[in-house]
Amino acid sequence: MRLLQVAPAMPENAAPAIRADLLAGLSAAPATIAPKYLYDALGSRLFAAITELPEYYLTRTEAAIFAEHQDAMAAALGLSATLVDLGAGNCEKAARLFAALRVRRYVAVDISLHYLRESLENLQQKHPAIEMLGIGLDFSQSLRLPAEVGTEPRTLFYPGSSIGNFTPDEALVFLRQAHAECCGGSLLIGVDLVKPVDVLEAAYDDPLGVTAAFNRNLLRHLNRLAGTDFDITDWHHVAFFNGRESRIEMHLQALRDTTVRWAGGERRFAAAERIHTESSYKWRSEDFAALLESAGFLRPRHWCDARGWFAVFAAPA
Repeated sequence: MRLLQVAPAMPENAAPAIRADLLAGLSAAPATIAPKYLYDALGSRLFAAITELPEYYLTRTEAAIFAEHQDAMAAALGLSATLVDLGAGNCEKAARLFAALRVRRYVAVDISLHYLRESLENLQQKHPAIEMLGIGLDFSQSLRLPAEVGTEPRTLFYPGSSIGNFTPDEALVFLRQAHAECCGGSLLIGVDLVKPVDVLEAAYDDPLGVTAAFNRNLLRHLNRLAGTDFDITDWHHVAFFNGRESRIEMHLQALRDTTVRWAGGERRFAAAERIHTESSYKWRSEDFAALLESAGFLRPRHWCDARGWFAVFAAPA
């Protein structure tokens, strides 16, 4: 197992450019923070806990689709020795596909190299014959894999409907970059579909409050990265479905008038003012297939659950 930190991955002590990015978003009207900053080491663990919640249908539904159709997916993708897992997290989703895809080399990519190290160490013990490479990389702005990945065709794996964090225009740019990074291989991607609003909103605002903790932990991460002095007790988690944009929105809402300070500046928030922390776009399957074709992929196929809540697309490059 090898680990590789690639710029511009996010360190615990923020580089000036990262601090400037955070403070620019914090100073904007309305304030906004990119969702990639949700995933420090604790944020990654909290998200893993979210996937275990009964309200969070996405992980279970996607896993059931993989379990039922993985052989058909493997046939649609064609054989590739290398599986590149984008946003690997705990690596469990990819590991379930090792046998069906006949993986001989696994490349796990995640913004949190610290969390990735622990996950890969555990996985390597279970699969000693598979070569493993962990890459600490922020690919939210640009997907370009380092030379250590090699040049042979590979399958890019992007599960969990993380593509929903991109606007439709941004998703097209990302998918075009993914097409290039496949090196003639293929893409396997999970996509959350439009469904009843009550189901969507419960998945992002669970009664137990795990998603709220995940969202509020962002403020602690900002304090470390940008030197801000957020008090998380001043903030409340808010999530709702924006039907016009076809997206779930997550926000942090001020419970009272509060001022956030940092070296050289401050931002005053009125009670009920919000910081937009994440959007998750929901697609119709025919629209996403058209998006893949616009990005250069050929003959995309997809598989859905019986309720039509989620889809997994396989698309040769």
